[in-house]
Amino acid sequence: MGDNIKDTANKEAADQIKVNAANHFCPSCGPGTNPIQTPYPGYPCVNYKYWPTYMYVAQYQYPEALRLIVESVSGEREDELFYNYMLNAAPPGQKEIIAAIRNDEIKHNKMLRELYWELTGQEIPSAQNDTFQPPQSYCEGLTKALFEELAAVERYRKILFGLEFLPYRNMITEIYTDELKHGTKWNYLFALNCVNGSHY
Repeated sequence: MGDNIKDTANKEAADQIKVNAANHFCPSCGPGTNPIQTPYPGYPCVNYKYWPTYMYVAQYQYPEALRLIVESVSGEREDELFYNYMLNAAPPGQKEIIAAIRNDEIKHNKMLRELYWELTGQEIPSAQNDTFQPPQSYCEGLTKALFEELAAVERYRKILFGLEFLPYRNMITEIYTDELKHGTKWNYLFALNCVNGSHY
């Protein structure tokens, strides 16, 4: 009798191990998956009900974060030419605003290159053969700059998802809050120069 109970308990324990192993390695665990597995609910298999959550888990997002860091610095030469154009086109009193944004972007490139180096031990190669199409007007340049800043915020947010080490997360937080600040400045310049038919 005692042996039968022991055998049953051992069998149940073995079955539980098999279930746990299946849930751990399967790409989609199906109904009944335990939602309280560590290190986050449903890890690594999740039955999504409202919205997929894997992209918010650092270990899943890390490769994409590295790719986006490279993408973020790939247009350095084009950015340099764009800011030269905007500084030449800007009316008096607005050049200082654009120069401050440009200086922040130079700082961001250095921070991202340092971050990539510390994460991978490799340098990001400089992009070759950048093509620059100057805006047709100052206002077109302001519009382009504004929407590029908004896209950058989304890109840095995805990079942030892939990083767990707090100092690196703080670096990306500094960068994307700078981008939000830049977006407000570009919007101010657009309102100053390109609204109500007064196109500069």
